Amino acid sequence: MPAAPIREFDDHAADPKVRGYLHAPETPNGNGLVLTHGAGSNAQAPLLIALAETFSAAGLTVLRCDLPYRQTRSFGPPGPGDAARDRAGLKNALAAVREMVFGRLFLGGHSYGGRQSSMLCAELSKQTPEAANLVRALLLLSYPLHPPRKPEQQRTQHLPDLHTPTLFVHGTRDPFGSIAEIEQALKMIPAKTKLLPVEGAGHDLGHKGKAKQEALVAPVFKAFGEFVS
Repeated sequence: MPAAPIREFDDHAADPKVRGYLHAPETPNGNGLVLTHGAGSNAQAPLLIALAETFSAAGLTVLRCDLPYRQTRSFGPPGPGDAARDRAGLKNALAAVREMVFGRLFLGGHSYGGRQSSMLCAELSKQTPEAANLVRALLLLSYPLHPPRKPEQQRTQHLPDLHTPTLFVHGTRDPFGSIAEIEQALKMIPAKTKLLPVEGAGHDLGHKGKAKQEALVAPVFKAFGEFVS
């Protein structure tokens, strides 16, 4: 399939504003996907680009966006007070894509971006039925279950409130959580879940190598399609 046209996307009217790159499919299927990045990265992460191209080639309208903290600072990780605003930015990104599509809306993120995506969905589940059903499924890449070498600092407090079907993609050598630890965490989620292990991959899922990246994206796309079907 031909690659979808890509254009810069800026919604200055939103607060926090939405900034990123929009992949508009040649033949839209009515569904949309918002993708966001990890703590030290941005919307130009090669893994996000590869995923966006693959999903948009299949007909989804895809927005890969910079979280608000990254819009403010061009490098470095988010600060302790950034998380709530980053989730607000994701909510605005979803609203922007919702205006472009009539079908299902999905949300995905790598590491920190995935964690904030899951926290947002847990928050939405406590609001109106419309808000709770805004995101039909989550794609979490390298969920940062705990800091490296600190397994006691579990980032699972919101998982019992996560009612959004979620596909986890996780490397078998990820220092932010072992496969066994992720499997235990999944048991806390009162929604449909699935784990796609990536053999030999670390926290970056091999996205720095083009060959590994291409080998990863196809099975992720296939697994997500089967998961939401």
